Amino acid sequence: MKEQLVTYDEKMKKTIEHLEADFQTIRAGRANPHVLDRVMVDYYGTMTPIQQVGNITIPEARIIQIAPWEKKMIKDIEKAIMASDVGITPSNDGIVIRLVFPELTEERRKELVKDVRKKGEEAKVAIRNIRRDGNDSFKKLSKTEISEDEIKDLQDELQKMTDKFIKDIDSLIEEKSKEILTV
Repeated sequence: MKEQLVTYDEKMKKTIEHLEADFQTIRAGRANPHVLDRVMVDYYGTMTPIQQVGNITIPEARIIQIAPWEKKMIKDIEKAIMASDVGITPSNDGIVIRLVFPELTEERRKELVKDVRKKGEEAKVAIRNIRRDGNDSFKKLSKTEISEDEIKDLQDELQKMTDKFIKDIDSLIEEKSKEILTV
């Protein structure tokens, strides 16, 4: 019976990992190479992650620099960044592409915090859905396989797991919000 709890624990962990990855793509006033994680470049007809067509560095706190491994890729990389949701216009000097992150306004910071909370709430809903699925599967176990007390114990364990992951999400939201609001 414990192996079923492990399955739901894994699903909840994946939800947390997905939320953390989402949070990494939200910029907090500083240059963070993870904002480029979802940018795909047309590399000889194949959509390729930007990290695989050039070297990404952060020479200053608010600048991301991309040095393509092939000079002719500059235009394609620029086009991919423009088409993405990064929200920054790239500039190039023929050798490297630079993304200069402007200081975030107070209004923009508040919008980003709202976005963080929304993503956190979606993750909580996903965790609760996993709990519901678990409880449903426990109830479906036949009375011959497992006693009602054991079903109750499994449901209690699942609830404790759910509470722990919800608390983790709350602390992730708090952490990211603080990072965004720090000027």
